[in-house]
Amino acid sequence: MLELSQIRADLDASTTEASCLSVCRTAAKRLLKLSDADIARIELHRKSVDARKKHDVHFVLSARIELAEHLDEQSILSRVPADRRKNIRTVDAAAPAFPAPVAPSRTSGVQPVVVGAGCAGLFAALTLAHAGLKPLLIERGDDAIRRTESIERFVRTRTLDPESNIQFGLGGAGTFSDGKLNTGTKNPAHRLILQTMVDAGAPREILWDAKPHVGSDILPAVVTHIVDDIRAHGGEVRFRCRMVDIERAVDGSPRALTVEQNGKTERIATSQVILACGHSARDVFELLRRRGFALERKTFAMGVRIEHLQADIDRVQYGRAAGHPALGAAPYKLVAHLPNDRNVFTFCMCPGGEVVAAASEPGGVVVNGASLYARSERNANAALLVNVNPADLPGTDPLAGIELQRSCERRAFELGGGDYHAPAQLVEDFLAARTSTTGGRVEPTYPLGVTWTSLDEVLPAHIVDTLRAGIPALGRRLRGYDAPDAVLTGVETRSSSPVTVVRDRTCVAIGAPGLYPCGEGAGYAGGIMSAATDGIRCAEALLAHVK
Repeated sequence: MLELSQIRADLDASTTEASCLSVCRTAAKRLLKLSDADIARIELHRKSVDARKKHDVHFVLSARIELAEHLDEQSILSRVPADRRKNIRTVDAAAPAFPAPVAPSRTSGVQPVVVGAGCAGLFAALTLAHAGLKPLLIERGDDAIRRTESIERFVRTRTLDPESNIQFGLGGAGTFSDGKLNTGTKNPAHRLILQTMVDAGAPREILWDAKPHVGSDILPAVVTHIVDDIRAHGGEVRFRCRMVDIERAVDGSPRALTVEQNGKTERIATSQVILACGHSARDVFELLRRRGFALERKTFAMGVRIEHLQADIDRVQYGRAAGHPALGAAPYKLVAHLPNDRNVFTFCMCPGGEVVAAASEPGGVVVNGASLYARSERNANAALLVNVNPADLPGTDPLAGIELQRSCERRAFELGGGDYHAPAQLVEDFLAARTSTTGGRVEPTYPLGVTWTSLDEVLPAHIVDTLRAGIPALGRRLRGYDAPDAVLTGVETRSSSPVTVVRDRTCVAIGAPGLYPCGEGAGYAGGIMSAATDGIRCAEALLAHVK
């Protein structure tokens, strides 16, 4: 199969998959000197926006072409002048797939347990199910329908369900986010993950969009269909089932899990556990510390959510092309390296989205961001973060980062008024170190309401100082980012795990053969795609042991 890249496409000529393929077909015929009959199949592989010149915003496409049987790829390539071959390459046409079923004699008596049905746990369980191991997947929160009801109830009544919320439940925290699937790494599993999501109901364009997203209105159905696939392949999935203990054998390996479900306690014997609990499962980390598993502090990040008018971001990013239906809402990704040897950076940017109430513990305020698939809301928001390094924490407790997160969340709850209002401040006031008393053009979208105040009181001093120095620096990178009436809402504490559950190169926990720490919570991923990839990696490691 041949891949052609760097194909220019005007905005008006590439609004749909069919129109993009038409542009690619024309380019392939011209460059490779082909006729329509010479092309057996053509597929769109990548589509990205080139907005470096604001007067000339356009798409850049790549396509993969399968030639007719009578044609040889090398002979076709020989037709192309050497100076024009740089954007053509041969690629493997084979599609990645889940492992083939393991021989039944190998799986006899083996039922691995996957703890947590976030992206890592889902894809770990799906991989094991396809391999014939009939895994048990347990999730402390609800299925997608009941979880949605719990979140809506929290917004309506301010009654938080600690087991079913933005953090806990089917699909993990990613289900009620923007559903971004872009990643800075390359892995053959990425295509398999994307195709699995499309088969489960995600939009087809995630297969080629350079910055793919699904949206929190579509993701619940997608993860539900993945659960259906796990069950169809012999796996078992339990909701409202929380792990409360791990028994260890003499060699440190898991021997059994104790779980609670529907008010009853059950002991589940197993020697193979994939631990994909997510970074908000603080009770699990406390359990691991108590049971002597190897834990280490790791760098994590905290800060606030920043909101701007999406129309302002669109104009800065796309110039006169802003608002073109082929472009949609403009994203951004920013970082500034500061004289204090710290960085301020954006994370989980949600174009046309809203700030969501992401608490999982009573008496704490946590914010996150989400977008629907259409990304059509008035505001843009993003996490604006500063790293917290292990050296910033007191003592030697590996869970010290969790205690820092919790203290900031509780202070935000108190400062907001004690009823899950979130503390908020205008950028102008934050930079001047004065308390905000009212808002401006940008109306906060946090659904439980905000209390205008000073965010200096809810975050560590080094984060406040770095944000204060960093916002003007980011404003020099993206015009208007430091607009006076942009809104800061706190606190964003759950962007990454402050703990690593230490594992070796084979994904096995140190001193605990048969336990596979997995995903964001264990410290080995940082988003939907990387978590799903790590889930597959840990499942394959478990399969290698079984085989």
